[in-house]
Amino acid sequence: MYRNDTKVISIGNVKIGGDHPIAIQSMTNTHTEDVDATVAQILRLEAAGCQIVRCTVPTMEAAEALKEIKKHIHIPLVADIHFDYRMAIAAIENGADKIRINPGNIGSREKVQAVVDKAKEYGIPIRVGVNSGSLEKPLLEKYGGVTAEGIVESALDKVHMIEAMGYDNLVVSIKSSDVMMCVKAHELIAPRCPYPLHVGITEAGTVYSGNVKSSVGLGIILYEGIGNTIRVSLTGDPVEEIRTAKLILKTLGLRRGGIEVVSCPTCGRTRIDLIGLANQVEKMVEDIPLDIKVAVMGCAVNGPGEAKEADIGIAGGVGEGLLIKKGQIVRKVKEEELLSTLRQELLNWNS
Repeated sequence: MYRNDTKVISIGNVKIGGDHPIAIQSMTNTHTEDVDATVAQILRLEAAGCQIVRCTVPTMEAAEALKEIKKHIHIPLVADIHFDYRMAIAAIENGADKIRINPGNIGSREKVQAVVDKAKEYGIPIRVGVNSGSLEKPLLEKYGGVTAEGIVESALDKVHMIEAMGYDNLVVSIKSSDVMMCVKAHELIAPRCPYPLHVGITEAGTVYSGNVKSSVGLGIILYEGIGNTIRVSLTGDPVEEIRTAKLILKTLGLRRGGIEVVSCPTCGRTRIDLIGLANQVEKMVEDIPLDIKVAVMGCAVNGPGEAKEADIGIAGGVGEGLLIKKGQIVRKVKEEELLSTLRQELLNWNS
């Protein structure tokens, strides 16, 4: 069941699966009990382009906080549950739009059934999550350690358990910090799972290493037609997760919108602070709602030619630079005015 063939699931007002676009998800790193801090972070995530947000619910106070948090945000709220089935029930009762559980951590079948019954009562989906670090001992023994096959078998066992309880409003997530194991697991489960898949590389690392691992892993998985929601897991500000996720989707042609900035890698011909300029441009265009390509080039020798595929660009010289549109030089601009000139051109793009 590849991306467009899966069951359609509603998470609040966001639909995933089938022909619906891949949704970007993140998770707060605040204490959920701190409503003000959690709301503030979610609003920042919303502004960056997050479409679904998850909060951990380790205490009853956190579960009860969900009701107040929901009053101030505009995207679906997912409750992340570990171990205590009572937190799942309380989270649902307090307005969670989806819950994330690993049935293997919840305990007895009766406890899982109680969670399923409550989800069914409120009509919200359950995300069945299995990580490589939570693989059951019998499967570790069967496969001789953590393997893609073991992760898939564990996840499908949990899915079949909940199906047997009379519920199929499900999202499935299988994650590993081993990138290629994660890729293989998704290749194995996709033909066997009719439910939307939430995709990510777990414990990917810091902003630098996590971005690389996530881009490689998610790039392969998404390119193969697998995945309905994604999260880039980073040790850092969760807003960075959204920026990377959007760029991964745009690079793969799975999302449009927003300005794409391309820039040359610099060389000995560069006579301006191209690195600083490119970073300034990338930051500057974040709030400009255009679907175009902007080039930032380091010299006037190759700049116009290299910028031909861009809608607009600037190229540095000695104390001055060029404004370029569709590969054609428009005019020369003082170096210190390159950034402001480019911004004005973008703001007036459709006028």
